[in-house]
Amino acid sequence: MSDWDIALYRKYERERTRAAGDLLARIPEFEPTTVFDLGCGPANSTELLAARFPRATLVGLDTSDEMLEVARRRGIASAQFQKQDIAAWRPAEPADLVFSNAALQFVPDHDEAIVRLLSVLRPGGWLAVQMPNTTQEMSHALMRMIAADGPWAERLVPIAKTRPVISPPEEYYRRLAAHASVFETWQTTYVHPLDGAKGVVEWFEGSALRPFLDPLNKIERSLFLSRYESELAAAYPLQPDGKVLLRYPRLFFVAQKS
Repeated sequence: MSDWDIALYRKYERERTRAAGDLLARIPEFEPTTVFDLGCGPANSTELLAARFPRATLVGLDTSDEMLEVARRRGIASAQFQKQDIAAWRPAEPADLVFSNAALQFVPDHDEAIVRLLSVLRPGGWLAVQMPNTTQEMSHALMRMIAADGPWAERLVPIAKTRPVISPPEEYYRRLAAHASVFETWQTTYVHPLDGAKGVVEWFEGSALRPFLDPLNKIERSLFLSRYESELAAAYPLQPDGKVLLRYPRLFFVAQKS
């Protein structure tokens, strides 16, 4: 997938950062020396980590050059940023905290990868993960429906079949709890008021829609987005103030290595 649309992604940065703050709040007080932010994006989550752990050395990892450029421009003194595929990443030395906000769902066989991430911690270290759990939401079901119903179907249906699907909480418990002295998991459904169906399109145009739009030419892309917006308008009723309410479930867990 090509780089995400930075401008559209950051338009809703406050809303996207809320989950990172909620995840961070569930990590008990401790003094880490090394903290890794996997899939750091534009470093909105790294900024929170720097404020919480001012004496720690922070490393943000991402595969997007554009995201890393934005991250470096934040000027977080305690952080360095590296281009790295987190699917194959291992630190040189055991880590104190591995933090990942809305990134691990993109890693192939991420259930196995999460077990590996717990193993790279020192005893007593923490793994903290948040992943969107949106597969069954209308916003994503409509992406797949339109992908399968149009002149682009041959190109887009294989993409629709590879969209990230995360496991139920019981699966992460089964894989991690035996190796953790503490394991806690929960799900939160955030409800974001957006400016009509167009606002929902903008929310996803910078992220989840990109794999569907990238293979299309300019005319096809316009048609896809027009159809998507029309279907969203039917699926998300307008509120009295003209907003629509986008449901956005996210699965969280924190684990302390035994």
